[in-house]
Amino acid sequence: MDHAKQIAQELGIQEKYVAGAIELIDQGNTIPFIARYRKEATNSMDDQVLRQLGERLEYLRNLDKRKEEVAGAIETLGAMTPEIQKALEEAATLAVVEDIYRPYKPKRKTRASVAKAKGLEPLAQLILAQDHNTDPEKEAQAFLTEEVKDVEEALAGARDIIAELVSDDPKARAQLRTYYQNQGTLCSKAAKEEDSVYSQYYEYTEPVRKAAGHRVLALDRGEREGFLKVWVEVDLERAVTQLSKMFVKAVSGGACALQVRMAVEDSYKRLIHPSLETEIRGQLTAQAEEGAIQVFGENLRQLLLQPPIKGKVALGLDPGYRMGCKVAVVDPTGKVLDTAVVYPIPQFKKVEQAKSIIKGLIQKYGVQIIAIGNGTASKETEIFAADVIRELGGGVQYMVVSEAGASVYSASKLAAEEFPQFDVNLRSAVSIARRLQDPLAELVKIDPKAVGVGQYQHDMPQKRLNETLDGVVEDCVNSVGVDLNTASAPLLARVAGITNTIAKNIVTMREENGPFTSRTQLKKVKGLGPKAYQQCAGFLRIPGAKAKLDETAVHPESYEAAKTLLVLCGYKAEQIGTQEMAQLPKAAQSLGWDTLTQKTGAGRPTLEDIMAELQKPGRDMRDSLPQPILRSDVLSMEDLTPGMELVGTVRNVIDFGAFVDIGVHQDGLVHISQISNKFIKHPREVLKVGDKVKVKVLDLDLKKKRISLTMKDVKQEQ
Repeated sequence: MDHAKQIAQELGIQEKYVAGAIELIDQGNTIPFIARYRKEATNSMDDQVLRQLGERLEYLRNLDKRKEEVAGAIETLGAMTPEIQKALEEAATLAVVEDIYRPYKPKRKTRASVAKAKGLEPLAQLILAQDHNTDPEKEAQAFLTEEVKDVEEALAGARDIIAELVSDDPKARAQLRTYYQNQGTLCSKAAKEEDSVYSQYYEYTEPVRKAAGHRVLALDRGEREGFLKVWVEVDLERAVTQLSKMFVKAVSGGACALQVRMAVEDSYKRLIHPSLETEIRGQLTAQAEEGAIQVFGENLRQLLLQPPIKGKVALGLDPGYRMGCKVAVVDPTGKVLDTAVVYPIPQFKKVEQAKSIIKGLIQKYGVQIIAIGNGTASKETEIFAADVIRELGGGVQYMVVSEAGASVYSASKLAAEEFPQFDVNLRSAVSIARRLQDPLAELVKIDPKAVGVGQYQHDMPQKRLNETLDGVVEDCVNSVGVDLNTASAPLLARVAGITNTIAKNIVTMREENGPFTSRTQLKKVKGLGPKAYQQCAGFLRIPGAKAKLDETAVHPESYEAAKTLLVLCGYKAEQIGTQEMAQLPKAAQSLGWDTLTQKTGAGRPTLEDIMAELQKPGRDMRDSLPQPILRSDVLSMEDLTPGMELVGTVRNVIDFGAFVDIGVHQDGLVHISQISNKFIKHPREVLKVGDKVKVKVLDLDLKKKRISLTMKDVKQEQ
């Protein structure tokens, strides 16, 4: 089966569209470009489906490559048969290909290879044939040598050879693998007498087929840290019986059958079980890691797409004790207006001075929003900010924002280039303020792993994690679009087709020659060739451009189609984005899609996108999302009581629940069992990062700072 056909069946997509996507990927097009500007070829697949398709395509191509390598190796040995060839062609996974190759794979010194070197292979074959007239002990006499002292040694060597043959048999391994997957039990116990966070796993069992990803990762980590012993258990007798049915002629095999049975049992215990146990645990870990990576990616997507708070002057507070609270005021575009360091914590006896400085900055620059980092001293800083707002008589609101990764960014080379005049601490205050203004533009400067919305991220295969998270960042940046004249180099570098070097060259050209006035000027950027221009141009916007289409997400290759559409529908370019353009869909409908596609030369999906852009040029998809919760007063854990209802923001979604910020500095946990009255397999079926939810306090543990919340029987706001 060719790849397009197979992937089409697996994903439930028409084959011609899968083939179209594969062709575009092979031509070197980026996923965001294909998703946005090649909808006709893919039937409007979104970026996530395209990435899934691309990953599956890569796996199948690697599978083909491995099949060729294995076939070549077996042919070199002169061992290829039509049966092996057919088995290789039909192999659907790399594991099956390796099973087929196992008997022919060069081995290190084994008990079987030692026995073969002693000339015992003919004896092993004689015993394996299991002729009821054959007496194994009698036959073994003929194989005694200086190296093989007695009959038992000869028989033991023959059994070692048979054991390896059994272990290498692809059908036997496939059958037992299925048995392990369906009937195996994942077990753990304490490796040492010491209390730890893994105590719940000190006497633990769970069916392999039901093992939850987060528990598998916890067991793996507990084992690595020396607190747990973990293993996979199956019914030994049943496993050996399954194998025996395949190799032992119990009725007609005579005395030889007993020898084969002994070899089978040895093969299972010594070779097959350790191998399959490792394999099954590897599969469980790989599945758990992939699941965790997908959750991390989805959380990151929602975090990056949090609605910006536009057009407001923001004051960022990076809380601290000894070093004080770092302050930065930034204008609506993120430009730094002022900085300061204050000591709002009562123990330093400078609260009034701090209030005076903050009030002065708010009044001088017209600050409307305050962003407070959620790290050390955050609670005290929040109380201080609420007092300042109250004393000013309102007019200002605040929000506690995650400062995950802010210190990483502040100490980075990038931050030093961006703010050479500020020390590390003040840079983080700027970052915190900007996170409230435009989360996406600020968070792209930080390693995605450092934004604090995953689980077990340090245990993940880093290459795969980075690929997934980078893909998410790229998709988010391109789906929102980027202002060519204000975007930082890190943000530009996430645009389809633009490398870090090209991004820096764009910024350099902007600084030397002033703002870009048209997209065509991009062609003059050093290193930005025709292919890069094709990939990036549609995602780079120029607000206020002379040519109105340069403000939109319409790709330059479709400008003629857009102009023709305007003329056909009775409009002029100057009307783009005006109230009159609201009637464009009606005018287009009266002409009919056949006429429009024929005269513009563009497909219907492209024309629909063009029409949307002509009505609302450069629209930000995030503006339609619920705005973040801004507060003006403060609540503490001590103010909470069981049964109290609150509105909060989902901060992290993990396998076993979701953490919700309810404005008390400590996020509360809504366990998966408390999310919905209906059964759900994963919290993300109901919740995503950034969601506003109503919750009820279930339980409080002030000592351990734990808040248990429920969403059951709590009416959610629509």
